Amino acid sequence: MAGILAFGAYIPRLRLQRQAAVAANSWFNPALKAQAKGERAICNWDEDAVTMAVEAARDCLTSFDRASVKSLQFASTTFPFRDRLNAGIVAEALNIAGGIAALDVAATQRAGTSALMAALAGGSPTLVVASEKRRTKTASPLELTTGDGAAGLVVGSGKAVATLLATASRTADFIDHYRSDDQPFDYQWEERWIRDEGYMKLVPPVVAEALAKAQLTGADITHFCMPCTLPRVAAMVAKTTGIADTAVRDNLHATCGEAGAAHALIMLVHALEQAKSGDRIMVVGFGQGADALIFQVTADAAKLAPRIAVSGHLKRRKEETSYSRFLAFNNLVEIEKGMRGDVDKHTAMSSVWRNRALLTSFLGGHCTKCGTLQIPKSNICVNPNCNAMHTQEPHPFADTPGRINSYTADRLTFSPSPPACYGMVQFEGGGRMMLDFTDVDADTLEVGQPMRMMFRIKDYDAQRGFTRYFWKAAPANT
Repeated sequence: MAGILAFGAYIPRLRLQRQAAVAANSWFNPALKAQAKGERAICNWDEDAVTMAVEAARDCLTSFDRASVKSLQFASTTFPFRDRLNAGIVAEALNIAGGIAALDVAATQRAGTSALMAALAGGSPTLVVASEKRRTKTASPLELTTGDGAAGLVVGSGKAVATLLATASRTADFIDHYRSDDQPFDYQWEERWIRDEGYMKLVPPVVAEALAKAQLTGADITHFCMPCTLPRVAAMVAKTTGIADTAVRDNLHATCGEAGAAHALIMLVHALEQAKSGDRIMVVGFGQGADALIFQVTADAAKLAPRIAVSGHLKRRKEETSYSRFLAFNNLVEIEKGMRGDVDKHTAMSSVWRNRALLTSFLGGHCTKCGTLQIPKSNICVNPNCNAMHTQEPHPFADTPGRINSYTADRLTFSPSPPACYGMVQFEGGGRMMLDFTDVDADTLEVGQPMRMMFRIKDYDAQRGFTRYFWKAAPANT
C-alpha cells in the first residue's frame, strides 16, 4: 500500500519581526498595523528555493537509504531557473542524480499536493520536495503573511509512517491571484471574493469526495491541514464538511508565514511529527482548483529516526528587526556594492560540469590504500607516508561534522551581509577545506566550534542571470 516513508522540512533561521515592517510602512498603509503581531521566516541572502529544497530533503532522508529513491519531484512557483532542471540541481546536491528521474512541478499554489498525488500513484520510492521563496511588494499585506520554507517527503510502497487512504482533485481556472512571466510580484484579487467563490465553493466538494472514497466522515479526521491566510476560512471549510474545529491545524502564521506551494506539505510534516498511531490526516492544496489527500498514521511513525522537521526549525530562530536588511536580501532596494563588489561573476559551464562532484555533491576522496580522507579529491594521496596515485574513491562530506581550525571576519571584501566570514574547517575522520561560513554571528566564532555543511548560493551573475551554488559551513546548532 502506498504511503509516506519519511518526512522532513526546512525553515530559514531568520525571523523578520512583522512590527519592523509595519513601523517602516504604516505611514503609507495604516491598515498594516492590524498584522503587526508575530514573525515570518525569511531567507538569508544566500538561500533560495533550491537551497531550501536541498536542506528539507536532507532532513527527510535522515537514516533513509538514498539509493532506494527512484525519482524526485520538485514543486515551486519560485524556481531560480526557468529553463534548467531545478530538480536536477537538488538531485546532484543529494548525490542521487545518477539513475533517477527528476521533474519540476510549477505554476500553481497546489503544486506541492499535486506532485505528492502523482508520486503516490507511481509506486516506486519517490522524493517529493516543495520549496518557496516569494518576492512581495513593499508595504503590501502579502509581505507580512508570506514566509519562506520547504518540506520533503519520501513516498512509495514499504514500511510507511502514514498510509494513503484516498485522494481527490478538481481543476478550475479560478484566478485568485496570478504572476505573469514578465512580472516579479503576484497580483491578487479581493479577499472576500476569494473566500466565498474560491475556497468555500471549490474545496468542500473535493474534501467530500476524498472522504467518500475513504469511506469516512468528517468526524473521522484527526488533523485537517489547509493553508489559508484569510481568517477562519479553514475552520469554515471544516465545519461545512463535518470536520471538528479541534482538528483544524495551526497554519503557522504567527511563527513562519505562508510558504506558498510548499505550505500544505509543511503543515503535513508538522502534523506527522505530532500525530499518534491511528490518527487520520487530511491535507488540502488550493490553487486553480483543489487537491485533498487522506493519510492514516501507522505504528511505524514512532520508530522513525529523529529529525529536525518543522518543530526543530521553528526553535532554531534568530530575530531580525532590520527591515532594510530584508529588503536588501530580496533585491527590493539597490545597495551600493563599491568597487570590490563590481566584478564579473561569469561562470564557465564546462568547469561546473567537470567539477560537479565537488561543487554540487561535495564529494572528496578516500584512499583505498591507507584510508586517508581528503577534500578536494586528487590523483595523489595527501598522506606523506602514502602518496599513492589513483587510489582514491569518492567520499561524501556533506553530512560529515566539522570544526573550525581558523577563521576570519573580513570587512574589506564585498559581502551582501558583512562581514564575510570564512575559515579552515577540519572534518571528523580526516579532510580539511577553506570554506565560507553562513548563518553565523562574527562575534561568536571560535576555534573548535562545531560546524555542519549547508548547500547555499555562492555567487549570482546578474549580467547573465546565473546562480552558482556551493557548500558552506554553518554553526552546528543553527
